[in-house]
Amino acid sequence: MNPPILDVHDMTVAYHHKPVLWNIDVTLQEPSLVGIMGPNGAGKSTFIKAILGLVPRASGEVKLFGQPLNQVRRRIGYVPQRESVDWDFPINVFDLVLMGTYGEVGWFRRPRTRDRDWAMACMNDLGISDLASRQIGQLSGGQQQRAFLARALAQKADLYFMDEPMAGVDAATEQAVFKLLERLRGEGKMVIVVHHDIRSAPLYFDQLLLLNTRLVAVGPTAEVFQSEYLQRTYGGRLLTLEKAGAAIRDKVPTT
Repeated sequence: MNPPILDVHDMTVAYHHKPVLWNIDVTLQEPSLVGIMGPNGAGKSTFIKAILGLVPRASGEVKLFGQPLNQVRRRIGYVPQRESVDWDFPINVFDLVLMGTYGEVGWFRRPRTRDRDWAMACMNDLGISDLASRQIGQLSGGQQQRAFLARALAQKADLYFMDEPMAGVDAATEQAVFKLLERLRGEGKMVIVVHHDIRSAPLYFDQLLLLNTRLVAVGPTAEVFQSEYLQRTYGGRLLTLEKAGAAIRDKVPTT
């Protein structure tokens, strides 16, 4: 049997000596679309950043494809929150997407024609080829998100982490994101997504991971998207959320 794609054991992360994540154990074995959900401050983004070594862990072990991160980094793609990006940085869309090929090309080698063609193909997939020369800060929110998704696609990774890729974008971009997620899953990739909209989660994800500082539940969406787990995750906020999402939950497949 192949090792798990993601194996997190006893992970704790603290900011200023206050735990943000506490004793997290998660094992994800098969390629799938995985949604990470929880209230604000639950540690969703921190969970991803701690796995990727972007924030220090107070304790715990993380393995990806059975290896430490530094041995498989080229197999990992990451789409950050838009709020964490310096949009004044002097780079255009094409060069941003081309950066996705550097894991294969190397940082100190000139991109080859095939790398430039691949970057343009990724932009075409996301419908932004006409924005190639545009500075990234001049893009709309949806266009910015598509640009970073194209960069991730250019990496040809096997495991993708995406931090709220559908937050604050228009309906067309949300559908484009979801189509990309489905395509990646069809290619045998695992995609782990921080997601904020409880109403659409059952339609988008094969598995859910519910966090509220501690792990509440992880598993197939039909098993995890239940009132018991949602109540433990969201508490009193669940009443409004459930009213909005009740009709959608009935559509979750049970097989």
